[in-house]
Amino acid sequence: MSPQTQEERIALVASLIRDVPDFPKPGVVYKDITPLLANHDGYQAAIDALVEAAPHGIDVVVGMEARGFVFAAPVALALGVGFVPVRKPGKLPMNVFSESFALEYGSDTLNVHQDAILPHARVLVIDDVLATGGTVGATSRLIKHLGADLVHVSVVMELGFLGGRANLAGMGISSVGALITI
Repeated sequence: MSPQTQEERIALVASLIRDVPDFPKPGVVYKDITPLLANHDGYQAAIDALVEAAPHGIDVVVGMEARGFVFAAPVALALGVGFVPVRKPGKLPMNVFSESFALEYGSDTLNVHQDAILPHARVLVIDDVLATGGTVGATSRLIKHLGADLVHVSVVMELGFLGGRANLAGMGISSVGALITI
């Protein structure tokens, strides 16, 4: 049975994230969420905790490819709102807005359909990890292209030592929450 309090949920989630040394390159300790996803109670606890932390009045939840989908879509269902995927290039069939950004280990580009979100919609962004803030920053710019309002960003895990929250604040994104901060 899934834990009932927010503190119990977060403790279970944290216990199911494992460290993988030297991945994807030497010196990096990768935070692997696959044990969390494989554990029904842990996965449910993560979704429940994200739902509990969500602001009221959200119109749509946005999740980024690929692990953001795993958390954002069930949160959208629980909140009774739609889910919008933000994808990598070549994955969406209609006209898209694109944003490129820097990652911890390189660069990438994200796309969203140009008609994915209505203007002035209240958007909740959900992702698995906040590292440097590049992915969330690019997603925020895509939301602005659509004329929607980014209300809050929630992540399962924040790698606080990489300064992502400060980088997002510098982009004007101040409402950010993490279940776990490392």
